[in-house]
Amino acid sequence: MSKKVLIDKAIEMREQAYVPYSNFPVGAALLTKSGKIYTGCNIENAAFPVSLCAERVAIFKAISEGETDFVEMAVVADTERPVPPCGSCRQVMSEFFDPDMVIHLTNLRTNTLSTTMDELLPFSFKKSDMEK
Repeated sequence: MSKKVLIDKAIEMREQAYVPYSNFPVGAALLTKSGKIYTGCNIENAAFPVSLCAERVAIFKAISEGETDFVEMAVVADTERPVPPCGSCRQVMSEFFDPDMVIHLTNLRTNTLSTTMDELLPFSFKKSDMEK
């Protein structure tokens, strides 16, 4: 699958965002090894801490459907630079993505930075850190 297809899906999903407080819609598209694409958009809440970012929506949808093997992800927002995931999203991504998985960060002008999970969050907290 092409990077463009994944980015286009993220752009489409951005239109579904529920962002009455920030007015900052974000879309994400996650490709699984089985070839299925899971999408997500950010969903805000008046109690800000319970809001959820697009990246985590897509990941949690995939996990809830039994998908655990991921190939690549695209994230898009209307920003000057390619949109970076927040720290919470990076931690969730590091739980489920291989260190060398490619993540395409982009904006509506298609300025794109393709990076890896390990580059996004080096020295992340891992499951193995909890083992005795």
